[in-house]
Amino acid sequence: MAINGLDISQEEQDIVKSKSQPMNLQIAQERLYSFLVGIVQKWRPDDTLQEFKSLFIDFNDSPNLAKSTGLYRISFMKKEKDFSYTIKRCFYILVNNWEAQRRYKYIHELIKLFDDYQYQKQPNSSDEIIHKIWLKNFINSQEYQDIKLLAEKYKKQVNDLPTKSNWANRYTSYLLSAQAFDDKKPREQQEVARKLSRQMKDKFKFELAMYIARSQSSASSKSRYKNPSLLGDNIIRIIKIILVKKGRFSYENLANIFIKQTENQKLKDFKQSLQNYLFFTIASQGCTNTVMQQLSETLSSWKKEADEKVVTPNLFLRICTRLIDCLIIENGTEPSALFNLLLSQGHPLTLIILLLKIILICENARSHLEIKIAHLIRYYENFPEEECQKFINFLEFFNITFAIYAENVEYTLIKINESVPDVEALNSENIDDYRVFSQSRMDD
Repeated sequence: MAINGLDISQEEQDIVKSKSQPMNLQIAQERLYSFLVGIVQKWRPDDTLQEFKSLFIDFNDSPNLAKSTGLYRISFMKKEKDFSYTIKRCFYILVNNWEAQRRYKYIHELIKLFDDYQYQKQPNSSDEIIHKIWLKNFINSQEYQDIKLLAEKYKKQVNDLPTKSNWANRYTSYLLSAQAFDDKKPREQQEVARKLSRQMKDKFKFELAMYIARSQSSASSKSRYKNPSLLGDNIIRIIKIILVKKGRFSYENLANIFIKQTENQKLKDFKQSLQNYLFFTIASQGCTNTVMQQLSETLSSWKKEADEKVVTPNLFLRICTRLIDCLIIENGTEPSALFNLLLSQGHPLTLIILLLKIILICENARSHLEIKIAHLIRYYENFPEEECQKFINFLEFFNITFAIYAENVEYTLIKINESVPDVEALNSENIDDYRVFSQSRMDD
C-alpha cells in the first residue's frame, strides 16, 4: 500500500488504522501493561525509564508501543479516573520488577520524573491540555503521596547495595509472588505483583509446551521456539523421566487416595499416614533415609498436645507448611539442613518430588512454598553465579516439574513404537521410543 507515494508495511498500516479507530479501554490498558512488562524485563532500566517518561510525562507518540500493541500513545483514556488508575498500575509494574531485581536506584528515578515535572512544550491539542491537567492533579493527589512513601524505603538499599550479577533475575516470578503475599505492601502493589508473577509463569508454560512440541517434530524449525530452561538439550529426556510416574501410582492419584483415606483421622495417625505417603515410591538410599528420619522426628514432635484431635483444615495446612520449612528454609534466612543435604548429594529431584507431593494434597500451601523459594533466591544471590550452580539446577528442575504436575497443562508419554514396553518399563535404552504430548488440563 502507498500513502503520499510512499510504500508502507502492513505493520505501519495497522498503526495508521489504530490512530483512527477507537479501542476498548480494557483491551488498550491490558496491551499497555503487557508492553511495559515486556520492556522492563528485556530493556536496560534507563531505556525503560525513558520510554515511560515519553508516554506518561511528555505525552509523546511511541513507535515501540505502536509496533508492539497497535497503540501509538496513551490518549485512549477519556476519563481522569482511568488515567490515574492506569498510570498507577504502570508505576507498580516497573516498581515490582525493579524491586525484585534489586534495581532500587531506578525506583527513585521514576519518582523523580514526577517530582521534577515541568510541562515544557505548548499544548497542540485538547488531548494534550487535558493530559497536562490530569498529570498535575495526579502528582498533587494522595495516591501519588502514598507512592512516594513506598519509594522512601529503598533509599538505604540504593546507597548500600553492591554491584552483583543478575542471575537471580531469571527467577523474578517467585520474588514477585513473595511480594504478592506481603501484607506490608500496598494492596495495589500486591495485586500487580500477583498478576505479573502469574503472567511470567504462564509465559514459561507456553514456551515449554511449544518447545517440546517443536523439538520432537522433524518438520518444525527448532529455532523458532527456544528452550525456556537452562537444562539444555537434555530437557526432553528429563521430562520423560519425570513423566514415568503416571497411571495407577501417579502423584495425582496418590494424593487423591491420601486425602480420602485420611479424612477424620486423628493428628497422631495423620502424621504416620503423611510420612508413608511422602516416601511411597521414593527409592530408599542413604541420603533419603536421613531425610525420612528427620521428617519423622519433626512430625512426631509437632503439636504433640493435639495428637488425639481430629485433623482440621487449619491443622492440615499448618503441618504442610511446617514440612516445607524443614525441606527449604527454617530460620528465615538460610537453607535448611535437609535442603543442603539433598542438593549436596545430587538429589534435587527427590527434594522437588517431596515438595510436589505436599502441594498436591494442600494447594493452599503453595503460596508458602513460593515465598520460601523467594527467600532462598535472596540468600543465594549474595554469591557469584558459579557458586550457585546446584541451586540454579534445583530451580530449573523445580520449574519443569511444577509446570508438568501442578499447572493447567497436562503432559503425557505416548509410545511411537508398539513393540516397546509400556511407560512403566521406560529406561535409558528405549526412552527415544516415546514422545511427550501436552494439552490443556480439563477441570474436574
